[in-house]
Amino acid sequence: MSIRITKTSLDGVLVIEPDVFRDPRGFFLESYNKRDFQACGILHEFVQDNHSRSVHKVLRGLHYQDMSAPQTKLVRCTVGRVLDVAVDLRVGSPTFAQWVGVELSPENARQLLVPVGFAHGFAVLSDVAEVQYKCDAYYAPAAEGVVMWNDPDIGIRWPFSDPILSKRDQAGMSLKDYLAAPKFFYSAGG
Repeated sequence: MSIRITKTSLDGVLVIEPDVFRDPRGFFLESYNKRDFQACGILHEFVQDNHSRSVHKVLRGLHYQDMSAPQTKLVRCTVGRVLDVAVDLRVGSPTFAQWVGVELSPENARQLLVPVGFAHGFAVLSDVAEVQYKCDAYYAPAAEGVVMWNDPDIGIRWPFSDPILSKRDQAGMSLKDYLAAPKFFYSAGG
């Protein structure tokens, strides 16, 4: 088995594509192989797997854990289609507040690696979607932060302007508020 790694415009955010073996019965792929990932320089030790199911127009995000419990995510979509987004929250980074979006689906088998220092979110493009992601740190509610999905200083081009949001995501902080709360933010290089 092997994987292909594509760098994005944001340092550390990677698109990962495993080999997929298809035949009339269906397909087979290794969604994660520690040896193959390490050979590509991805050295994270994943400790938690999460799985969500959402309907069309649900938008989850933009979520992150602060430096008291930083977390990297390896995200894939196993049912349906999503626009998966990472936003650079590393203050001082040359790409601070920039974002990258990648469509994830079972058909393209892509995964997105969202490292520490980035917020993560996704929008459901299909009738239903299931997203699974590995984390290299445990969920820590006290470290959790949410940045507004539609913050104009970030300017993500979401596929719709009227998403279905949780109460928590509706109350996300602005990028300006994030910058005013040093407890929350990451600095570039550490």
